[in-house]
Amino acid sequence: MSTPDEDRPVRQLRLVVEADDYEAAVAFYRDVLGLPEQAAFSGGDGARVVILDAGRATLEIANPAQKKMIDEVEVGRQVAPKIRVAFEVDDARGTTERLVSAGAAEVAPPTVTPWESLNSRLDAPAGLHITLFQELQTLEERQALDGFGTDA
Repeated sequence: MSTPDEDRPVRQLRLVVEADDYEAAVAFYRDVLGLPEQAAFSGGDGARVVILDAGRATLEIANPAQKKMIDEVEVGRQVAPKIRVAFEVDDARGTTERLVSAGAAEVAPPTVTPWESLNSRLDAPAGLHITLFQELQTLEERQALDGFGTDA
């Protein structure tokens, strides 16, 4: 009998980001945002990498109209590049303040969205445009909202 994980062809989503200022990026994401260090490796010619545990990973694929709508709701204008990294946190306001104090640029303050989350936007180290989001309702409650559900 197989376990649910044995039936999954993909075991992990790993986002690899090149950071010109490696030390600053590690300090920001590991020490300020609080992503625990899972592993770190170094090689010749000063090569270094750290793998930070960000919890459960998902891949959110949005069409251009959805991306535009999300930008309008969260920021009020088009700002996100094709790739935006989103972190679910327990306290969007407090985490936003902490990250801004550590050098992130606030693009939009925490805003309640139609999908019942509190989202902020930041430009963060390593050139990442990020969203911090705090869920204000359970997944079941959100799925009952108009326009939510699955494509299945």
